[in-house]
Amino acid sequence: MVTYLDFEEPIKALEEQIEKTKEIGASAEVDMSDKIKELETKLAKTTKDIFSNLTPWQRVQLSRHPDRPYTLAYIDAITNGQFQELHGDRNVKDDKAMIGGFGSVDGHTVMFIGQQKGINTKMRQYRNFGMPNPEGYRKALRLMKLAEKFNKPIVTFIDTPGAFPGLEAEERGQGEAIARNIYEMMRLKVPVICIIIGEGASGGALGIGVGDKVVMLENTWYSVISPESCSSILWRSWEYKETAADALKLTSTDMKKLKLVDDVIHEPANGAHRDQKEIFSTVKKAIQKYIKELEKISPEKRIDDRIEKFCSMGVWK
Repeated sequence: MVTYLDFEEPIKALEEQIEKTKEIGASAEVDMSDKIKELETKLAKTTKDIFSNLTPWQRVQLSRHPDRPYTLAYIDAITNGQFQELHGDRNVKDDKAMIGGFGSVDGHTVMFIGQQKGINTKMRQYRNFGMPNPEGYRKALRLMKLAEKFNKPIVTFIDTPGAFPGLEAEERGQGEAIARNIYEMMRLKVPVICIIIGEGASGGALGIGVGDKVVMLENTWYSVISPESCSSILWRSWEYKETAADALKLTSTDMKKLKLVDDVIHEPANGAHRDQKEIFSTVKKAIQKYIKELEKISPEKRIDDRIEKFCSMGVWK
């Protein structure tokens, strides 16, 4: 069943109208092709108008769309199922919110790492709603070091509402685990590509977000805090989440303009959640292009450029 957001209602109405017209034509044995073509043209125009004028809050809603593909879906499509998941941090346990392993992209081995959300209530609980614990970040670092050992490029998929904020996570060193990952990712000798495919929230995203190329899908967000949390802190209410989304400058357009990400990957006209096959193909091509570019640069130069890029972020006098 297709899920529609509030601002997608005009699209839903037109799609239903097209289906009814097709049914009438089939049952009455009448040629309705002209009417259907007219409605499809109107649908294409309406979709383009809606998706080309999205507000920051609407992009936040799209990034959380239940039909939007998650990390494992991207990996499975990009590797054609040739993916071997690796488990455990060799210390505490295997964090189900953070997944990783080697995959084959047209014969080339790549280490894939990313946060995984669930597709239904049971799976969301199993995946801890895509919020990793410290052992998740330590598992990610272990896999990055493994990729470095075998000289394989690393691709991370970022999609998290944040690192898990529970007491037990803090007791096991959540802050230290994220800080360690940031430190170590700066010095990795292999190409590192970070792609934000949904929510990029706070340190939870930064824990696997340091790379030679940091890119965002068009309808995603990347920020130190979610609009709802920002609204609750500043206004003691979630009612101002739309205002907060505007002020945070968290969209892909804003991030590119502020030079906090390197590139924006455009989604299909009606969003990644409506045409998953196209977004998988687009992301795969982008990964192949970035790896080809980065492998031409020496490891020492890549590390220097990576450090310089992150050190030059921000505005100061």
